Amino acid sequence: MFAALHDLWTTLAHIPHIGLYLTLGWVGYLVWVGGWIVLQKREPVATLSWLLGLAALPYLGFLVYYVFGPQKITRHRLRRGRSRVGLPGGEEALVDGEAMELLRLAQATTGLHASSATTAQLLVDGGATYAALIADIGRAQHHVHLEYYIYAADRSGTALRDALVERARAGVRVRLLLDAVGSAETPRAFFAPLVDAGGELAWFHPMRFGRIWKRPWLNLRSHRKIVVVDSRVGFTGGINITDDENECLRPDAYRDLHLRLEGDVVRALQLVFVEDWAYATGTREFIGDIARTLPSPRPGAIAAQVLTSGPDSPWEAIHRLHVGAIHAARQRVWLATPYFVPGEAALMALTSAALAGLDVRLLVPKSSDSKMVTFAARSYFDELIAAGVKVYEYGPRLLHTKALLVDGDLAIIGSANFDSRSFRLNFEVSMLFRDRDVAAKLAQLIEGEFAHAPRVRPDRARSLWRMQLPEALARLDAFDRKLPALRGDGDVGGRRHHD
Repeated sequence: MFAALHDLWTTLAHIPHIGLYLTLGWVGYLVWVGGWIVLQKREPVATLSWLLGLAALPYLGFLVYYVFGPQKITRHRLRRGRSRVGLPGGEEALVDGEAMELLRLAQATTGLHASSATTAQLLVDGGATYAALIADIGRAQHHVHLEYYIYAADRSGTALRDALVERARAGVRVRLLLDAVGSAETPRAFFAPLVDAGGELAWFHPMRFGRIWKRPWLNLRSHRKIVVVDSRVGFTGGINITDDENECLRPDAYRDLHLRLEGDVVRALQLVFVEDWAYATGTREFIGDIARTLPSPRPGAIAAQVLTSGPDSPWEAIHRLHVGAIHAARQRVWLATPYFVPGEAALMALTSAALAGLDVRLLVPKSSDSKMVTFAARSYFDELIAAGVKVYEYGPRLLHTKALLVDGDLAIIGSANFDSRSFRLNFEVSMLFRDRDVAAKLAQLIEGEFAHAPRVRPDRARSLWRMQLPEALARLDAFDRKLPALRGDGDVGGRRHHD
């Protein structure tokens, strides 16, 4: 092989003016690919990073960009939007003042109306979540819709699958939508009993490397966690289906938060699932059947709004709502997130609130499931602490909770991390509440976590080689991070990483 390569190199070297040809080819490559990247109209730093990378790695850099680079999917957005026809939303919530401004922003960026819930139950950790989920599935009469990023073939996954199989055999329509990357390790045969019982299984953005004329969707994932039972009960939040999040089975399970909802807001969750299912499968015939099962509108006392974001929209709705809520704060801003890599707008909102004298607190895991992410988050600590932000690192288990608490009545809970991947690349879903009772329960939960989370001090020991340099490098890499490998999409030490 080496002899053949040597012969090829010798042959090329004897071609007249080969250096000129290669130079012209390289320049043409840069002009073509550079124009393509510039027309994406991304942030200048991200654009320059891609241009420099492609110039340094001719042709190989193009392959990397083709697979992992940013993609605009306007055509996909149009296909997704059409599925809304025939599935009405819920009644609009009656709110005023600053609450109305945020809800208008949410409606304008998501296309979903503000709504309400009759009940909103906070479920802490997987044990309570799976128990409530299986109980409600057992009462299903018409349909059960599920969408998950990770569904593992373990004890927790088997228990839920068997509950779905039982309902499918009873004639209930079961539709299960899984992300093709997040659940890639789960054998398709694991779901055979469900399919044999009449359930339906679909995969979100399966790999299509064999079709070279289409860019692969490796980097555009559905990170949503949604369950809707008979359009009556809805579940969403941060918990996947895996023993890694079940503290009843393993003491080091992730610390996480989920929601069980009833009321008109479930209609919006149903709409989000239906759009994703129609998009992933290309079928819409079932929408009319679902619309006929919607219960009559019954406004509740809890003002609630479903927030969605993804690469099919340019508005970064969940990002905007986080930043808008922080700017609207008057007393406190408490943020809990497993991945903290803020953009400029989010970082300025947090530091401005702290500089203005508000009680701003950040709760992150002491050690994430990715050292790169841990170092990147810590690179922001000095700036945050200098502005007056109180930073806490949760230690007993890996914190996986994704929640924002503002003042005494606003809470955002969902699947989105506080970083560019969640805000820009992933399909995410969160819940926004304007309700003092929900906010009080979230405040009590987060305050309890502080007891297990030592506060980060400004005078902490920080070795140049072990801390400062890795943090700086991780921050550079994570600012506009695009590659799934830099986030928990694989296995380390035999344990699946999570987003």
